[in-house]
Amino acid sequence: MTLRLTLRQVIAAAGVAAIALLSAGCGGGGSGGGDASKTGTQAPAARPTPSPPAYPVRDGVDLAASPTWQAARERGHLVVGAKDDQPGLGYLDPATLRRSGFDIEIARMVSAHLGLDPAAIEFKTIASVNRETAIVNGDVDMYVGTYSITEERKRSVAFAGPYYVSGQSLLVRADEQAITGKESMAGRKVCSAKGSTAFRHLQREFPETLAVFYDDYSQCVENLLTGVVDAVSTDEAILKGYAARSPDRLKVVGEPFTTENYGIGLPRTDTVFRMAVNEALAANAANGNWKAAYDATLGLSGVPAPAVPELER
Repeated sequence: MTLRLTLRQVIAAAGVAAIALLSAGCGGGGSGGGDASKTGTQAPAARPTPSPPAYPVRDGVDLAASPTWQAARERGHLVVGAKDDQPGLGYLDPATLRRSGFDIEIARMVSAHLGLDPAAIEFKTIASVNRETAIVNGDVDMYVGTYSITEERKRSVAFAGPYYVSGQSLLVRADEQAITGKESMAGRKVCSAKGSTAFRHLQREFPETLAVFYDDYSQCVENLLTGVVDAVSTDEAILKGYAARSPDRLKVVGEPFTTENYGIGLPRTDTVFRMAVNEALAANAANGNWKAAYDATLGLSGVPAPAVPELER
């Protein structure tokens, strides 16, 4: 299978690399380069980074009444639509071509519960505007990628979940003290992506804010780090991903001021499959996999895991 890197992926990768270099450059303390053996002090031990859990494939699964599951079993794996440019959620590393993030882990734990090898999942990058089309046309078995459950979308596709509740929030520099939430945005330059729901919400609900936009959130974050803008605003789950990449330089502040229920997009007519995916989400919440996956991805932002949302049966 040929993998092509989009310009957005390259920009996201460059932004991540720049953040890492900047973080490394700021690591030294005083003069002398921070040599513990010369100063007589010992550098604090680095905290171990949690790894995502393993997902054993469940035996004896039989969903013969589900055409989606039957097709996946015959080919030997699920085909899952996902994002590729959201660190901490759905990210494709251009160097290693490996996928990572909370949404990716959700897809893997569901696959294992359905009796299909999570390591064999075929991930397809699907743009947000093409999600319903990809599901309806059978290009993917499911879509997992910050996909908000809405009544309008339910007319075309079905949803399992929600598996996460997000909402519009704010990302600021780690040393920022004045911006603490939506009540302190007046007169501040707040960045969001061009044409996004978050940008329109800023313009409509917070006219006292100096709303600015770039083509994507990676550019917003780069301009936040260099001081061009004061904050970045979109779903807090996306912002947690950026904060997790550079927790010493970025932080998420305030309570979310909208509500977005993230669900797994599925074929509308395959009720058996939807019920099975809901069961998979419930089982992985109960056995601790959901929290372990969060801790290894979005949890690296320093924000503790929220409560697991109640499923819409």
